[in-house]
Amino acid sequence: MSTSNLSSILSQLQSSSSSSPQKIASLLSSAKRELLTLKALIPTPTTSPQTLLLARQTLETGALLSIRLQQPDAFTRYYQQLLPFYEIPESSYQSSNSGKDTSSQRSKVTGLYLLLLLTKGDYAAFHTALEGLEVEQASNGKGLEGDEFISYPVKLERWLMEGSYDRVWGATKREGVPSEEFGVFSEVLIGTIRDEIASCSEKAYPSLPIANAKNLLFLDSEGSVVDFAQTKGWVVKDGRIYFPRSQEDMRTEKEILVASGQVIENTIGYARELETIV
Repeated sequence: MSTSNLSSILSQLQSSSSSSPQKIASLLSSAKRELLTLKALIPTPTTSPQTLLLARQTLETGALLSIRLQQPDAFTRYYQQLLPFYEIPESSYQSSNSGKDTSSQRSKVTGLYLLLLLTKGDYAAFHTALEGLEVEQASNGKGLEGDEFISYPVKLERWLMEGSYDRVWGATKREGVPSEEFGVFSEVLIGTIRDEIASCSEKAYPSLPIANAKNLLFLDSEGSVVDFAQTKGWVVKDGRIYFPRSQEDMRTEKEILVASGQVIENTIGYARELETIV
């Protein structure tokens, strides 16, 4: 069965970065139909190397375009469809007379999947996926440290666990982002950090000046602080944010100071540094 139609669609997808979302979605749907026609959506021992390669490239392209279109659910589906292809030895994609580039974008797609899990706060799934990669790499005598796409979310997860939100903020705003697709997650991940800090602040303080909250929460203006406070059900009055507290949440002054110290240690230093930037 000819693969010329799928090859043509794939070429259009790979050069579609400036196309409209509707055009990209239409091409992706056509590519899926071609994969079904070729019975190549799931690899089998009888699938030819040429078809295997085209199918993997199509699914990887679809995954990356889904990220650019900010469609995380579609990206997850592509990632799951790619897993059987990633279990096949690389030699199975090589045809003696093809002369084509058979390199995979597995590291990039997998790194993006790990980063997506971080933005969702799904640390259990993150570690499950990471452990699988570590076992596989160890069996091949390799490590993950030198892979820029995998090491990026691994570092972010470690900093999140440490409460080093300033380092995560810096990594998403500077040249350390491995590729354009990873940058799409920047605001989502900062939103995760903001929610973490908000949760800590509710427990640590009875109230905060809006100016301080702006820096702590990595927001651009005091108006943004007010908008964020409203989404959390916080009370804004006389230039301060008041956190809702139930009777059982009331603490002694000493307990408040201890909890406050933890928040300050992790975030206030960088917040002061931000004052010279914002």
